[in-house]
Amino acid sequence: MSGKDRQKQLAREHYERQMRRRAEREARAKRMTIVGSSVATVVVVGAVVAATVLLGGDDSSTTTTAATPGPSASQTAAQPTAYDAAAGTCGYVAAPEGEVKDVGMPPAQVDTSPKTMTLKTNLGDIVVKLDAAKTPCTVNSFAHLAGKDYFDGSKCHRLGSDRFPILQCGDPLAKADGKGTTDGQGGPGYRFVDENLEGAKYTRGVVAMANSGPNTNGSQFFIVYGDATLPANYTPFGTVTKGLEIVDEVNKAGVIGDGGDGTGAPKKTVEIKDVTISAKG
Repeated sequence: MSGKDRQKQLAREHYERQMRRRAEREARAKRMTIVGSSVATVVVVGAVVAATVLLGGDDSSTTTTAATPGPSASQTAAQPTAYDAAAGTCGYVAAPEGEVKDVGMPPAQVDTSPKTMTLKTNLGDIVVKLDAAKTPCTVNSFAHLAGKDYFDGSKCHRLGSDRFPILQCGDPLAKADGKGTTDGQGGPGYRFVDENLEGAKYTRGVVAMANSGPNTNGSQFFIVYGDATLPANYTPFGTVTKGLEIVDEVNKAGVIGDGGDGTGAPKKTVEIKDVTISAKG
């Protein structure tokens, strides 16, 4: 290969790397989107989502404008792998795009025994029964993040309405004041597979992952306080057993900065002080 040919090859490889990085940034910028429809409502949860379509904080909106998820980082980067029951492992992959609070990667080895997650908030405790048997990679990720104090001090940044009843949390960098242009873009710097989607329903009390497409889960999640009509695209990994009335109170207070999509930051601030995960008891 001549020197000129080598230069062309290096230039082409550099360009391809730039395009991959750009695609990943764009995917992250549209991260955590929930898309669904309820009557004439199209719902979107996530990333820049605080300023995008329908009902739900960083979740959705109640306009009739259709919104679709942006390009998934999984199209250009390594793919996470599902739970391997024989080995007892999950495959997490790096996702450095977006606003990252880096606490390292979860351990590959997972524990599928029943667990309980307690979200200690400024308004009281929200207790969630986790289904580690059906969502081992998801629960393992939450255990890792909780152990690293990842959620401590974070605010739930997007609230829907009675038409799309969800409260979205899990962006550790969100300002949740109706002004944060990057609210919904925060994540842990890795992603993992979807789980437990077959027949998934998003009824009152369900806790599920927000995403920007197949297998793009990070740290953002939503709590359903009514019955939300959504396609089975969002990993349901737990059910609230205590504290759902807290979310009801937040809903009654309404939102800040509704951009016309029926969603916004909650007027009644929900700050997560600490997250603990323990054996079911």
